[in-house]
Amino acid sequence: MNTSGQKSVAIIGAGITGMTAAYRLHERGFRVKVFERNSEPGGAIRTHHEDGWLIEAGPNSVQFGEPELKQLVTDLGLDADLQIANPLAKKRFIVRGGKFVPVPMGPGQFFQTNLFSARTKLALFTELFTRPRVRNTDVSLAEMVRSHYTQELVDYAVNPLIAGIYAGDPTKLSVKHAFPSLWEAERAKGSLARGMMAAAKARKARGESSGPAPIVSFRRGLQQLINTIGRKLPAGSLELNSTVETLIPGQPHQLIWSRGTDKRTSEFDFVVLALPAPALAQLTFGTLGERPLASLDSIVHPPVTSLFLGYKREQVAHALDGFGGLVPEKERRDVLGILFSSTLFPGRAPEGHVALTIFAGGMRQPEHARLSTPQLLSHIADDLRDLVGVTGDPVFVKHTVWPRAIPQYQIGYERHFEKMKQLEAEYPALFIGGQARDGISLPDCCKSGAKLAKRVVEAAAGR
Repeated sequence: MNTSGQKSVAIIGAGITGMTAAYRLHERGFRVKVFERNSEPGGAIRTHHEDGWLIEAGPNSVQFGEPELKQLVTDLGLDADLQIANPLAKKRFIVRGGKFVPVPMGPGQFFQTNLFSARTKLALFTELFTRPRVRNTDVSLAEMVRSHYTQELVDYAVNPLIAGIYAGDPTKLSVKHAFPSLWEAERAKGSLARGMMAAAKARKARGESSGPAPIVSFRRGLQQLINTIGRKLPAGSLELNSTVETLIPGQPHQLIWSRGTDKRTSEFDFVVLALPAPALAQLTFGTLGERPLASLDSIVHPPVTSLFLGYKREQVAHALDGFGGLVPEKERRDVLGILFSSTLFPGRAPEGHVALTIFAGGMRQPEHARLSTPQLLSHIADDLRDLVGVTGDPVFVKHTVWPRAIPQYQIGYERHFEKMKQLEAEYPALFIGGQARDGISLPDCCKSGAKLAKRVVEAAAGR
C-alpha cells in the first residue's frame, strides 16, 4: 500500500512505451516502478558496440517527426547527441530485374525511371481525379492501392515497402488500422495523392513540418535514448529480470511478481500495461488466474532475422550511396532488404570498412529467420553478390533473431482493440498501450507512452 501520499504506478514492460510513460509520470510526481523480465530495458531497441562496430539489433534509425519524441529528446538533454542521417540516405533502391534500381525522388525522376511502366506512370496522374469513396468494410493495403493504381505498383512499391516496415504481406494488412491516413485520405478526397497532399497542407497550417521527417539516431545508437531515461528515473525504479505473474484488480491493484525464485506481492494505485501482445495474452488476472487478453496471442508476429555484416571496403563493389534497398517478392530473393548501415551514420564501422544490415524472414519466408548463421550466410550469398557486389567472407558478423517480431495489423484487427478497451472499462486505473495497440514504430510507441502517462494523470485528478 502506498502510504506516502504519492500516487504509485506499476508499469509492466520497459520498452520505449513503458520507459516514456515512466519518465513522464516521474516528472509529474508519481512514484513509478517498471517491471521488465529481461536483464536490460529497451525491448527491441538494442545497440551493441564491438571492435569499432556499432550494431543495431532492432530498429536502425527513427523518423524524427512526432512532437512527443522530439520533446522527449529535448527534455532528456539529448539534442547534442542527435545524429542526422547522411544526405545520401534520401536515395533508396528497389530490386527490379535482379539489380538495385534507384527509387524516383520527384516527378521528373518518376517519369524517367525504368522501375515502373508507362501504364503505372499514367495511373499515378489519372488517380488525382478520383472521387471520394466511403467503404463499408475494411480492405487490404494491396487491394486499395491496386484499385487506385496498378498491380505493378503493388508489386514493385507497396510489397517491398511493407517488407521493410512490417516484414509483412500487403494483401493481409488492414488499411483502416495499419494505414489510417490512407483510409481517411480516400474518404475525404477520393484520390490518395490529393488526400495526402491535403493532410500535409493541414499540418503546415498548424505550424508542423509538412515534409518528410528527418532520419536520426544518437551518437551511441538508439539505446542511448533508453539508457538516458533509465538514468533519469529514481534509483530502484527499474525491476529487471522480474516477471509479473498475476494482477489482482482492486483499490489498490495488487501485483504478484517474481525475480528468480523470489516471489513478491506489491500494491499500486495505477497499473500500465506496456507489453507486446504475446505477453499481454499470458498475463493472468484475479485469484482464479483468468487470461482476459488470451485472444491477443492470435495476432500474427512473423519471425525476422537481422544480420549485421562487416566487410573491408574493397570487398563491396556497390557505391553504397543511399539508405539501402528493398526486395519485391516477385524478384524471388532470399533477403527482404539490405541497409547500408555505415553510409547512414558515422561511427558504424572501423576505418576502411563498411557495414551492411540484412533482413530476412518475415511473412514472406519465415523459415529463413530460423536458419543458423552459416546457413543464412550461404542462403544470401548470391543476393549479396548480385545486388551489392560482395566478394569474400565478412570480417565481422552479428546475428540477431526475433522469433515473434512485429505485430501484423491485419483485417479484423479491431477485435483486439476491443478486447483491450473492454478490459480497461472493467478495471478502472488500468491502462494499456504500446505496439499492439498504438502502432509499431518507435515514434508511435513513444507517443503511446506519453498518452498513457497523460491518462494516468487525468485519472488521478478525477477527470
